[in-house]
Amino acid sequence: MTGTSILQFPALSEGVLLKRYKRFLADVELNDGQVVTVHCANTGPMKGVLHPGGRVRVRHAPSPKRKLAWTWEQAEVPSSDGTLCWAGINTALPNKLIRALIEAGELKNQLGPIKTIRAEVPYGLNRRSRIDLLLTPDDSADDQRPIYVEVKNTTWSRGDIALFPDTVTERGQKHLEELTALIPEARGVLIPCLSRPDVTAFAPGDSADPHYGDLFRVAMAAGVEVLPCRFNFELDQITWEGLQPVYPRQ
Repeated sequence: MTGTSILQFPALSEGVLLKRYKRFLADVELNDGQVVTVHCANTGPMKGVLHPGGRVRVRHAPSPKRKLAWTWEQAEVPSSDGTLCWAGINTALPNKLIRALIEAGELKNQLGPIKTIRAEVPYGLNRRSRIDLLLTPDDSADDQRPIYVEVKNTTWSRGDIALFPDTVTERGQKHLEELTALIPEARGVLIPCLSRPDVTAFAPGDSADPHYGDLFRVAMAAGVEVLPCRFNFELDQITWEGLQPVYPRQ
């Protein structure tokens, strides 16, 4: 990959996934033979990226505020070309990646110049939802409407097409409806964070959640913008690999 480094961190530790259980936990045998219990931030089925016996990368960050000192960050998965690649499975990371992209000006052509970025701002019906990122355009921007950005970690794929969701998601359905309702007074932007480097396009996961697919197409027709952003995951950094096209149907 020849992308732009967007996030750097101390080198992760590698090991083998023994098992995942209770949604939030996994046991990993590190390369030195030590077996550790790690936090799994991904509570979904992890379709296509959960491979007991496969290689994984974990982060060691002990803290008195945390029950577990280790966090599962990446998994080695079969690639669309028949080889292997690394996927990012920590669902707490995509918002940080997309914010870093915006701050670096990498999405300026799509979003325009941005003055401020706020996270987890209440919105929607009775303001009971929280948008991932609320952008305020710079005074120089042609379009002064606020920009509501919803980020979705995307690791499931079929061939080289990234798919979201990988299971029925009522929460994701609600987010599409709320983004659609913002139009035209504001801009609604859905950013699938493609957390694997082997995909070349994005489509809704109709086979996992047909209703989500229907809402996705309604949202696009109403003016919701979809910006699939692809990343490559390395041992000590994550690189930005560019925008990918959208296929309204898989």
